[in-house]
Amino acid sequence: MKTLLLTGFEPFLNHPSNPTDHIARALDGEQIGNYIVKSKILPVAFDESAKVLLETEGELSPDAVMMLGLAAGRSSITPERIAINVQGGAVDNKGVKLEDEAIVPEGPAGYFSTLPIHAFVQALHEQDIPASISNTAGTYLCNKVMYSMLHSLKERGLDHPAGFVHIPYSHDMRLKTKSPSLSMREMETAVRIMIQQLT
Repeated sequence: MKTLLLTGFEPFLNHPSNPTDHIARALDGEQIGNYIVKSKILPVAFDESAKVLLETEGELSPDAVMMLGLAAGRSSITPERIAINVQGGAVDNKGVKLEDEAIVPEGPAGYFSTLPIHAFVQALHEQDIPASISNTAGTYLCNKVMYSMLHSLKERGLDHPAGFVHIPYSHDMRLKTKSPSLSMREMETAVRIMIQQLT
């Protein structure tokens, strides 16, 4: 049996909750296809998120890594195509704000996801779940952890699947924001479907 590391984030900015936190906790310990899911909730902090991620990956030595993040305003499940070597944007949960700083000085400009993102979208469409490939993970912590994970794997010569998937607001969050949303049940199902595609 293989192991998949599934990560979510704690609540951040003005969001009272984070659906990725809920999804990661809900799927922790599940067997999906050939994988046992091991979940980790990451802090929303520029100086901690990638560190916690890489420490957890080092402890578990998983066969695949799927990272989840909230993308406010998006209306579908969006696997990310690429992470870039830039960090910045809004303040983190410690009040730190960065602007156009490199994640890895002298590192490559970007890394492409090694998850089967086209297969993800097709499988989700077959279940009538809205999905599309995203060409930008932004520059905030979602992008940072994706870049950091792919860089670490590349440096160690490892080629197992790893990448990032953004999800929209859950319905309970939409009531306060009026933004597009999906139900928690639908998003949990979507993550299970994507993990199944790795089998």
